[in-house]
Amino acid sequence: MNKIRLAVLISGRGSNMESLLRACAAPDFPAEVAVVVANRPDAAGLAKARDYGIPTDIVDHKQYAGRPAFEAALQQTLSRHAPLDLICLAGFMRVLTADFVNQWPGRMINIHPSLLPEYKGLDTHARALADGKVETGCTVHYVIPAMDEGPVIVQRRVPILPDDSADTLAARVLLEEHQAYPAAVRIVAARLQELGDA
Repeated sequence: MNKIRLAVLISGRGSNMESLLRACAAPDFPAEVAVVVANRPDAAGLAKARDYGIPTDIVDHKQYAGRPAFEAALQQTLSRHAPLDLICLAGFMRVLTADFVNQWPGRMINIHPSLLPEYKGLDTHARALADGKVETGCTVHYVIPAMDEGPVIVQRRVPILPDDSADTLAARVLLEEHQAYPAAVRIVAARLQELGDA
């Protein structure tokens, strides 16, 4: 099987990254992780990636004077692991500029803890509870320059229970995220292979 090569970008614990690593361990999964890159040296997901034998890199945003310099370093780091077919943002807590995003058209995806287009940005679970919603979920979508705006690839729905807090809701949504992200990568891999781009 011709597997597409992923770069996974993280900022923290890397639980969605780990769901992708587990999926990629299956022989019939159409992708492999080529590198995990963190923008924080203390990101716990780096150790998890190394446990799976995956190369890791750090591009610490605090070491750069501004966003363009950070993104240039990030792009240079990714180029060292070429060829790369798809960038997967997995809890990557940096907003990327159009200049960076447009270098990866149709080749960058993100997972977001709401049913987009509802609740773009942060604090999605608390906002859904405050609005009295009866369900929420997660979305995997293509990344475009506008934040949380790209075309949807996969959504998974989660009922909101009467006694839910933001934390209990987040925990249940996270379980669905771990299913949704590998499913989305499978879909995107098939699209890229159909186009002959991978």
